Amino acid sequence: MTPAVTFFIGLAMLVLFGWYFATDQGLRRRLLAMTLMLLLVVFSIATIWPPQKKIALGLDIQGGTSFLVRLVPGDKPITKGMLDQAVEVIRKRIDVFGVSEPVISPVGADRILVQIPGLDTAKIQEARDQLSRVAKLEFRLVYPDNGERLKAIDEGKEVIPPEYRIETHKHQVPGEKPVDERLLVKKKADLSGNRVSSASASYEKDGWVVHLRFDPEGAKKFGDITAANVHHRFAIVLDGVIQSAPVIQDAIYGGDAQIPGRFTEDEARGLASVLENPLQTPVSIEEERSISPTLGLDSIRASVLAGLVGLAITLVCVAIYY
Repeated sequence: MTPAVTFFIGLAMLVLFGWYFATDQGLRRRLLAMTLMLLLVVFSIATIWPPQKKIALGLDIQGGTSFLVRLVPGDKPITKGMLDQAVEVIRKRIDVFGVSEPVISPVGADRILVQIPGLDTAKIQEARDQLSRVAKLEFRLVYPDNGERLKAIDEGKEVIPPEYRIETHKHQVPGEKPVDERLLVKKKADLSGNRVSSASASYEKDGWVVHLRFDPEGAKKFGDITAANVHHRFAIVLDGVIQSAPVIQDAIYGGDAQIPGRFTEDEARGLASVLENPLQTPVSIEEERSISPTLGLDSIRASVLAGLVGLAITLVCVAIYY
């Protein structure tokens, strides 16, 4: 029902109310009262129909899944600011599932209770990943010599530079199976993911990719790094795993980047969501429960029974009075 229709129906009811109070006792007054009552009943039903779409059911009525998430302390103790940031991030990640009335509230000093009503069993694992994934994104430069230093290290002629380390990733060549590739990459990130202002997923010719958009400071730093390292490789690292290591063809000052990979649609969209809402503090799922709607159904039955009994008593009283 559109707002305009609701307005005109309300206006018509207001006119009928005025007519009712301006009319003397008699048949017309009774007819107006009956018309008003019927309009109110019909309007109320139309407002909530269909109830399964218009009325948001909670966890106790339609069932769902409950998670107890604990923040994992690192070098610093858990603070209220860390807890509040984790609550807000988890709230945004849960919005991806399109569920209504999720309960996300802090419990104590380092735990968060997450209740998701009506969660499909097929999406429980996805929910676990969304809740617990830190999504630490980093951009690290690969040693700029096209792999010559790594070959010399393997032959025992050179040592690993102190600011670098050897890491392995799955290198995908179009039309071929992925192969393991060893890279000499920096230990410290040249650019971190906290400069990502937005992320989205889309399907390209080589499969699903995640597009990134940096904030102004991140865009400038990304442009400066790419300008200074043209024709060298730049590793994209997510949660400590290299996703890809493309060659920088030219300086990129637009503030855009993308993460290619062997993603499915759900994986790409989920990754975009967690990158857009990164957790500052690692978390772990301490407890998981599936909640049935039994308690809610009992409450509904009791409420319906009470309503019917009250209606019957009202009808009896009206019949006796009149």
